[in-house]
Amino acid sequence: MFDNGEMNDLATVLRRPADDKLAAAHSAAARVRRLHGGQSDTRTLETLPALSGLLPGGALRAGAAYSVTGSTALAMALMAGPSAAGAWCGVVGLPGFGAEAAAGLGVDLDRVVLVPEPGAGWRSALAALVDALTMVVVQPPADMVVTGPEASRLGARLRARGGVLVVCGTWPACEARLSVSELSWSGLGAGHGHLTGRQVTVLAQGRGTAVRPRRTRLWLPGADGEIRPVEDTPLVDPAEPGWVHEAAG
Repeated sequence: MFDNGEMNDLATVLRRPADDKLAAAHSAAARVRRLHGGQSDTRTLETLPALSGLLPGGALRAGAAYSVTGSTALAMALMAGPSAAGAWCGVVGLPGFGAEAAAGLGVDLDRVVLVPEPGAGWRSALAALVDALTMVVVQPPADMVVTGPEASRLGARLRARGGVLVVCGTWPACEARLSVSELSWSGLGAGHGHLTGRQVTVLAQGRGTAVRPRRTRLWLPGADGEIRPVEDTPLVDPAEPGWVHEAAG
């Protein structure tokens, strides 16, 4: 857990005017496009090693969209790799965004632009951030349906800018769909203790029927705050005391 000083630091970072962050992000994005000569479709973004096996090609691909269902923590974990590498990121439509949790996963909050409640203008907010930032995480309103043509137009912007979109929910024409289930918490004893780690099962499905789905068990995160495959750690039987099961969400 963060102490009061750390909480105050996080609040200061998140209060920084979004306009200042966007101006810096626009400048950084322009430099990246000049450096890569517009060849965004061959570029990949930094990806946490534990998540690379879930993605086609082993990394987040510039110009692509990804769908995550069942866990906003997994969406934040996907943002951690690019953020730690210096990329600017945005979060749209997640009023409950957990700053402490995101920072614990490795997200650099100083490079995050938040639009927590865009309302009816969420499409405009999303398009503006896609134009300026390397990666955007969005949760569309529950009553909004994104059509194939809308997703295609935004996909063209992603490819032109070399950005990555992670959608908390369903999205047409995704590079990969990641769904989380079977959440288990560790650390609790017989009515006492603290939650110290969480295991999840992730089903990854790539685009096209030729790509075989893959199911992986992850610590998200483990007791040490790290994200890694469960197979790389000493296993604890989830049926034993100390585990709390819950539905994905």
